[in-house]
Amino acid sequence: MRPGIAADHGGLELKNRLLSELRTMGHQGVDFGAREPDPDDDYPDFVVPLAIAVSKDEVERGVAVCGSGVGDCIAANKVPGIRGRSA
Repeated sequence: MRPGIAADHGGLELKNRLLSELRTMGHQGVDFGAREPDPDDDYPDFVVPLAIAVSKDEVERGVAVCGSGVGDCIAANKVPGIRGRSA
């Protein structure tokens, strides 16, 4: 499986752990960022490219992580054909 994962600074640590676990399991995890713990980053900068990649079948699934789980869903839902949900 080829999942894509994106996070802002609030979800950076969890994103990195998820990517590591997915790769250990043999999946091709695609990192959409963030890659640095920058408190000034903005989740749509990472989530929108992830959602676009899902809509174009460049990745099979997308996981977006932010501080609350709400903002990334709103950003993803702005991409036609994508429906994010908070878990």
